[in-house]
Amino acid sequence: MMATPLVQIGLVAAWLAVVGGVAEGLRRTINLDAEITRKIVHIGSGHVILLAWWLHTPTWMGLAASVASSGVALLSYRFPILPGINGVGRRSLGTFFYAVSIGVLTAAFWPLDLPQYAALGILVMAWGDGLAALVGQNLGRHPYQVFGNQKSWEGSLTMALASFIISLLILGLTTGFTAAVAGTALVVAIAATLLETLSFYGLDNLTVPLGSAALAYGLITAIG
Repeated sequence: MMATPLVQIGLVAAWLAVVGGVAEGLRRTINLDAEITRKIVHIGSGHVILLAWWLHTPTWMGLAASVASSGVALLSYRFPILPGINGVGRRSLGTFFYAVSIGVLTAAFWPLDLPQYAALGILVMAWGDGLAALVGQNLGRHPYQVFGNQKSWEGSLTMALASFIISLLILGLTTGFTAAVAGTALVVAIAATLLETLSFYGLDNLTVPLGSAALAYGLITAIG
């Protein structure tokens, strides 16, 4: 779909407003847990990459949006710009890294006309990490620690499964559902899970999308 820059900005802004509004509305009306609120926004906002792909958003617009979002994210750690999403003084730069990763992946894959890899990286982060956190915190019964970082096997398995499904769907729909694509999706899922496990202070919002996208691109390119 082709649309003017103004229309594209309006559609993206409208989507983010809906996601944020739903999350904030649930937080206020049913006293939804703050972490669930953050994960609703985390998962929902990741889909702007699909919207940008569908709209054929130009590279410059994606970069400008990333810069603007990064600035807002940094300010939100000091001021209550995003209530219910980032607490003031929260020891994590996850939202900032999330915005940066969108900019980096846009700069890397949009000029190559390969937006599927940017979408793969962002959605692996959105769904994988988002669901892993919710499952781990609410259903995790088998915890483990990596360098003092508390995780659960239930959460990590959720991360791996979600990452595999996202990678398989995107690569399959754009490249074809083959054994090589399934193998690539499996490798990406394992790598994404390891990156999520080993990251601290929200850095997984940068390492997971960038690592997943780069690995998928490298493997698919290598196998032709």
